[in-house]
Amino acid sequence: MKKSVQLIALMAVALLSSCGGEKDKAATEKVEEKPRVKLASVTARPVDQIQEYTATVQAEVKNNIAPSSPVRIDQIFVEVGDRVSKGQKLVQMDAANLKQAKFRLENQEIEFKRTDELYKVGGTSKSEWDAAKMALDVQKTTYKNLLENTALLSPINGVVTARNYDNGDMYSGGEPVLVVEQITPVKLMINVSEGYFAKVKKGSPVAVKVDVYGDEEFEGTINLVYPTIDANTRTFPVEVRLTNRDQKVRPGMFARVTLNFGTQDHVVVPDLAIVKRAGSGDRYVYVYKDGKVSYNKVELGRRMDTEYELISGVDNNSQVVVAGQSKLADGVEVEVEK
Repeated sequence: MKKSVQLIALMAVALLSSCGGEKDKAATEKVEEKPRVKLASVTARPVDQIQEYTATVQAEVKNNIAPSSPVRIDQIFVEVGDRVSKGQKLVQMDAANLKQAKFRLENQEIEFKRTDELYKVGGTSKSEWDAAKMALDVQKTTYKNLLENTALLSPINGVVTARNYDNGDMYSGGEPVLVVEQITPVKLMINVSEGYFAKVKKGSPVAVKVDVYGDEEFEGTINLVYPTIDANTRTFPVEVRLTNRDQKVRPGMFARVTLNFGTQDHVVVPDLAIVKRAGSGDRYVYVYKDGKVSYNKVELGRRMDTEYELISGVDNNSQVVVAGQSKLADGVEVEVEK
């Protein structure tokens, strides 16, 4: 009986050892199993080099209407939204100082005329004549300055976009009495990467969309290309002009400017192939070759529906991984799903 018990115990130990061995073997095989991936073949093709920039619409010209010194406002003749013409009288300031300056100018003109007549007959010296002439010129300048700052005229054809005072208020500096802006045309300022510096030409057409008008497209032109590159941002300013004859586009609106730089042959990959590296803005693609994958850093171009243009990082006629990337690492052997 004792021998039978020992025999059963030995058989149990053998059986357990056998099961453990099979489990270890299975675990080893599982560890050694190759990651399974799906591939897509990619090629280079012509891609429109379209770049979109955001901008805020600005007036072509913006003028702050205000006198050069503190004075009481007598009357404002326009309201916000009024269209005004160049030379139109917009504001009448208190004219008391102007009247005094005019009186002093008239007296100075009389004084100079008397000195001039005496000088012609030798009754006064050249230095006295010069002093009288200078005094007259000073009074003329003072009167002209007060005249310009008493009747405030519009320097442009435009629209009144702000009124900060009422009749009878004392203007004491700070905000202007009125703001007049020229909105035919309007302009937009964008910052373009230095790589496109040689391709941006004055007079070239551009497409502009204004968010408030949805997909409606406005035709603009490049009006000014700044000649230097900002060393910090590696961009250069470009001014885009819209004729805006119907005045639909107004200063302050948010707009998107699209520039087309022609086409270039670039590799295009499915968006499923793009892998974002955690903790950074870098993008990668796993490229398959000879049973293994390599982890290639890529520079993205345009997104086109479910595809991305690649500026660099993947060669033409490559095969890239589009599924199964989570189990991959650089140089890993993989099994391709058919």
